[in-house]
Amino acid sequence: MKALKLGLLAMSVIVSCSVASAQTADEVVAKHIDAIGGKEKIAMINSIYMENSFEVMGNQAPSKTTILNGKGFKNEVDFNGQKIVQCVTDKGGWSINPMSGSTTATQMPEEQLKAAQEQLNIGGPLFNYTEKGNKIELLGNEDIQGVIAFKLKVVTKSNVETTFFIDPKSYYVLKSVSKQNMNGQGMEATANFSDYKKTDYGYVVPFTTELQLPQFTIKSNTTKVEINKPVDENFFKEG
Repeated sequence: MKALKLGLLAMSVIVSCSVASAQTADEVVAKHIDAIGGKEKIAMINSIYMENSFEVMGNQAPSKTTILNGKGFKNEVDFNGQKIVQCVTDKGGWSINPMSGSTTATQMPEEQLKAAQEQLNIGGPLFNYTEKGNKIELLGNEDIQGVIAFKLKVVTKSNVETTFFIDPKSYYVLKSVSKQNMNGQGMEATANFSDYKKTDYGYVVPFTTELQLPQFTIKSNTTKVEINKPVDENFFKEG
């Protein structure tokens, strides 16, 4: 009887996996886009403004992020009274980090810039991926905390590689693993997403993100989201 129960359990897992695997990469992406708001609604987003609370090594740090679709991304963090800024446009990127001795704007290294510029595109690399020149590949399924998630690899036109793990029920992204270059060395950054909420506009975003880096982990809790708030391109000018 025990063996039968184990056999039935194993079979149910195999069946659920085979159902998930039967879908194509295009179908998974299409359902993901529908789940977070739909293609037409996302295409009409011009800007996103977010306020977050970061938790880094036991310290709380308020943060503000502004994205002007395809043109500018700016994140400002107040860490123990010191303002850390990261800004990227379609033409370049710069940062100010007093904690590393940089009190004036410093140009981003090329590899870091390529990865950071992916944040310019609202909807992420999966949205309109063909038009962007991105390539996707469905790598099967993987267990993410008990969920047999779709494992989808994306390589952007600028050769930035990210693997997304998508819930087969909600079609929200549960986790992403991106390969990045930091100070001339390759590294992986893993992000776990949860607490998805629909904004007043109808765009769905994760309100809790945990970013795991080699030396430390950053947890972010979103407190405010505004869609299509007017943004002047001069806001992204250096310094």
